[in-house]
Amino acid sequence: MKRNYIIALAIILIIGALFIPKMIKGNDEQIKFKVVKEEEIPEKISEMLPKYLIEERALTCKYRDEIYVVVTRGEKNSKGYLVEIDQIMKEKYSKEVFDIVVYAKFTDPDPNEIVEQEYDYPYIVVKTNLKNMPEEVHLDIEYNE
Repeated sequence: MKRNYIIALAIILIIGALFIPKMIKGNDEQIKFKVVKEEEIPEKISEMLPKYLIEERALTCKYRDEIYVVVTRGEKNSKGYLVEIDQIMKEKYSKEVFDIVVYAKFTDPDPNEIVEQEYDYPYIVVKTNLKNMPEEVHLDIEYNE
């Protein structure tokens, strides 16, 4: 009988350990953003972009109290690769501590389409309504055909 109580208690503790962190993690909220045209990208961000264009990633930059999100696709051996941001979600852990998840859509050129055979580094820059930098940035990719 005592053994059954111990097993039941162990199961409850395991279930609690799995679900309580998710409840503590808090609310997810959508972050508003606006796509920044290439000619409107702040000079400081344009200067640091070449360091990251070769990688497939998402990152944040702070410039004059504005938070920007950049998503890069890495080096491609032809034109026709696209990247767009569908949404950005904030995962709050406390009032000031949060991560963001960037939901991006990657589109590859149609295999039957003729495209320029020139190296390309597709990316997108957006300005967000965030006031503070996130702890981490996670990239969630959906591939479109």
